[in-house]
Amino acid sequence: MRWRLRRGSFTRFYLLLITILLAVFLIALGGRALIDQVRREDYREQMAALPVSLAIAQLSALDPDQREQRLAALGERLGMALELERMEAADLGYFDRARLEQGKVRVSASPWVLRKRLPDSDWLLTARLDDDWSERHWHAVAQLLGEWLAAQPADQRRERLNGLASGSWPVSLHERLPESLAAGQRAALDRGQVVTRLEHEQLAVTFWARLPGEARWVKMGPMNRGGSLALNLNLPLIMGLLLAFSLSIYLVMRSIESRLGRLELAAGRIANGRLETRVKVEGSDFLGRLGMAFNGMASQVQALLRGQQEMIRAVSHELRTPVARIRFAAQMVEDMTDDPVIHRQLRGIDADIGELDELIDEILTFARLGGPVTGEMEMTRVECRAIASRVIDTLAPLHEGLTLRLAEGPEVALQAEPRYLQRALQNLVSNACRHGHSQVTVTLTGEPELVRIDVEDDGPGVPVDAREEIFQPFSRLDTSRNRSSGGYGLGLSIVQKIMAGHGGSASVDQSETLGGARFTLVFPRRGPPA
Repeated sequence: MRWRLRRGSFTRFYLLLITILLAVFLIALGGRALIDQVRREDYREQMAALPVSLAIAQLSALDPDQREQRLAALGERLGMALELERMEAADLGYFDRARLEQGKVRVSASPWVLRKRLPDSDWLLTARLDDDWSERHWHAVAQLLGEWLAAQPADQRRERLNGLASGSWPVSLHERLPESLAAGQRAALDRGQVVTRLEHEQLAVTFWARLPGEARWVKMGPMNRGGSLALNLNLPLIMGLLLAFSLSIYLVMRSIESRLGRLELAAGRIANGRLETRVKVEGSDFLGRLGMAFNGMASQVQALLRGQQEMIRAVSHELRTPVARIRFAAQMVEDMTDDPVIHRQLRGIDADIGELDELIDEILTFARLGGPVTGEMEMTRVECRAIASRVIDTLAPLHEGLTLRLAEGPEVALQAEPRYLQRALQNLVSNACRHGHSQVTVTLTGEPELVRIDVEDDGPGVPVDAREEIFQPFSRLDTSRNRSSGGYGLGLSIVQKIMAGHGGSASVDQSETLGGARFTLVFPRRGPPA
């Protein structure tokens, strides 16, 4: 079943990847087809620009009454059906009309229809070809170009020629013929014929024609066939492909990142003690299987910790009964004899029983704080200075050789559970009293976002490499804070769990004023996290 599930999830993943690649391929294919269509239209417009512009240049110089006669003659020589029509009367689309208003040539093939607007007018020149372009048409264009140039003033010919929209047909005026022309071609030019010449270097056709009555020649070509994709068309295609592919990858990675982010958030919550957190399983792919494994792990960890806490509670409660019986029996023995040696032994037994009872209380507190303590805490507004004073008043009689002092300062209030706050502060002050030599100081500091409580002593302090370890359960230092100095290794662990329940932190460093250890509790004023 697991193999089938894994095979099915990988199959869906590969299908998704193939779908994305197919979509990118179709987008690229469509973009290429669109660009080819634009290139074909641009090629037709550039090819037809010279004959249409030449006809318009000749018609624009005539009066409206002379245009019809000249139009018929031009159409007969060019082999085209030419006509003038109003822009508003022509059957044009929005795109074609906009292009014509910009002075462009619009071409449609099968059959060929060429349109161009006369400058500064609403007249439109329309040329129709019954068949495809042939050499006859281009010979006629070359002859008309030579005649038109011959009719222009000699000093304005090059300027007029440069102002002619020639499209893909470069036109130029020459004073001499190229040496590579054959004698027959020169003779044909002298007879007023048009010579077709192949440019071998560019594999393109050029047309030569002589200006009537002059020793000057006009060259038309070589034609730019647009063999390579223009940059302004190639760049959008590449950018479109990259954009489509990047968008596809982004959508896939965003889904994976979102699911991994939820898994990371759940792991962080479990690390903070919220063992009831589970991940929403979506699908049966590798992330879905990871989520199911994560939920199984969290359930197992929660069950193990719950069993451990229940065992600790049960053992601690069961220990109270024999401890109470032992204490009762010791008291009965003490009442039955007056032997001072026995009384001294019984007092030692009673002290051991008290120590054992205190250890059981510590274990029960630690087990109770091992669960979701924030749910057990009822947060209220507490006065920190009042709680600190109460702790000092309680512990001062037990340590007459020490000076316990609460530093001066304003009243500090926060949202906390009073019983647990007092327990944490009492554990720290008791710890400082056990290891301090002569003085213990408690300092309260209130800031806009947090409340800080420092407990300092003048004892030997805590080594740097052990400052993290001492907050672990049943952890005691081998030198200054050993078993002979008291404690069971649970006091600081209880403090840390209480601080975690309040959304705060506990840390230790060196006291700058007393030279010993300084334990710091930091409470956020906003209360514990939800």
